[in-house]
Amino acid sequence: MRTQLNRTRVRLKGGAILGTVLLLSACAADDGTGGEPGGNGQANAPEERGAAPGDPSDVATDLELPWDFEFLPDGDALVTERDSARILRVTPEGEVSEVGTVQGVDPGTEGGLLGMALPPDFESAPYVYVYFTSGSDNRIVRMPFDDGDLGDPEVLLDGLPKSPVHNGGRIAFGPDGMLYAGGGDAQEAESAQDTDSLAGKILRLTPDGGVPEGNPFGNEVYSYGHRNVQGLAWDDEDRLFGVEFGPDSDDEINMIEAGGNYGWPEVTGTGGGDDYIDPVVVWDPAEASPSGGVIAGGSLWVAALRGERLWQVPLTGDAGDPVGEPREHFVGEYGRLRHVAVTPDGGELWISTSNHDVRGDPGEGDDRILRVPLQD
Repeated sequence: MRTQLNRTRVRLKGGAILGTVLLLSACAADDGTGGEPGGNGQANAPEERGAAPGDPSDVATDLELPWDFEFLPDGDALVTERDSARILRVTPEGEVSEVGTVQGVDPGTEGGLLGMALPPDFESAPYVYVYFTSGSDNRIVRMPFDDGDLGDPEVLLDGLPKSPVHNGGRIAFGPDGMLYAGGGDAQEAESAQDTDSLAGKILRLTPDGGVPEGNPFGNEVYSYGHRNVQGLAWDDEDRLFGVEFGPDSDDEINMIEAGGNYGWPEVTGTGGGDDYIDPVVVWDPAEASPSGGVIAGGSLWVAALRGERLWQVPLTGDAGDPVGEPREHFVGEYGRLRHVAVTPDGGELWISTSNHDVRGDPGEGDDRILRVPLQD
């Protein structure tokens, strides 16, 4: 296993820094072969931080490629299914019901109904935001959620390049109330370095789809030089972790700043020079190909597809040396893991499998959502 920690302090440029952002970049495709694959003061040592995962158990089984899920205020979760374009409601007791089907989704290979986000003021503004692949592009829409039913979609942003692979897809609301989106390069690698292009970027939008004040390039682009971002998570210092696939080496965790250049396609891994921001962790794709991530219990938890494991990355609280040694859990026990989220009470993780995609080997009950209690 090759897991590399970069102990070099990440540069923070002046100008429109909207908060230090920790980005988890995976330099591998889903298959790792070049296809697609939220404290001040003195931080504790990494070995002293981080809850331990308990034994997993099923929440729901026999799902169709669950890609993302978000918790409603009552503790139920809304779940997107990539290829069926359905949104499901899953209760903590495992009851599954269909909320609706998102119109306009054109699934294929890695595209389809992907990320989902609920706004911080969901109870007063009940919208469901989703990122999906249409017949012509990737786009972000929102739909009213009234008495448990989905309304008609409103397009907030379209024109994100699509491809059979590298569609990105994760969306999440940040502590600033803005909507962040992790995009892919859609196999247009050079576009990742073009700040006028939406390809290969992390984007930042207002809840209505506008360009927020302070975005570094005057458009939706927040950071650039990304290959395929599929995870976003904030720590309690408002630093963002994002998850990204790369080519056939150097899956990464990066610390992100507004306007930062993360190197793709000019460089992967560390040592790119002063023009690029180095990752703080580098993985081999065979042990990672990471997708969704969440922060809970003092660690960043990352679901790995090709690696077929859950990664725990302890957080130090030190911006210059932000992570401890990553730890792996459940290696090969549940197959490909797509997403991980924490329950509203913080007591357990929910993890989804992705064994019915073209690179998986489904077993009885797949695909499923598992619960993992967090133990002090």
